[in-house]
Amino acid sequence: MIIRNVVADDAKDLLNIYKYYVTNTAITFEIDIPTLEEFQKRIENIIKKYPYICIELDNKIIGYAYSHEFNNGREAYRYSNEVTIYLDKDYKHKGYGKLLYNELESRLKKLGIINLYACISSTIKSDEYLDNNSELFHNHLGYKRVGEFKKCGYKFNRWYDMIWMEKIIGCHK
Repeated sequence: MIIRNVVADDAKDLLNIYKYYVTNTAITFEIDIPTLEEFQKRIENIIKKYPYICIELDNKIIGYAYSHEFNNGREAYRYSNEVTIYLDKDYKHKGYGKLLYNELESRLKKLGIINLYACISSTIKSDEYLDNNSELFHNHLGYKRVGEFKKCGYKFNRWYDMIWMEKIIGCHK
């Protein structure tokens, strides 16, 4: 197992992981699968400034995590980043997500990032498209719920909530 930087050529493998979440879950509120070119551009834009990493097992990418500017990159938010993680559906609940996030946090600390934010789909009642495992995962890693938006995402002909979670990884001087 290795954790390494993502390169633009990894876009196809990462998109294959992401497709599952777009078409089968409300974990992402994205409705249409991005094109490979669009996904590659997203990667290229992020890696210019922030970490975008993947975890490989037996030469297969089984997950990825990245961070990007919080709130459109306004200067006052320069110590804050939003974080995102996706694991291959067959590799969830095996500790790989924790390994990815630990590495991501380590890299962000070196960049001087202090505040981490995760935007997470949420539901009052679990269904076939969404449970609250993402919130539980982030909570286990030290994130705390700091905000909630009711019925703000509409997917699969039903409404879902969205929450914000926060983790402080540095000192505010």
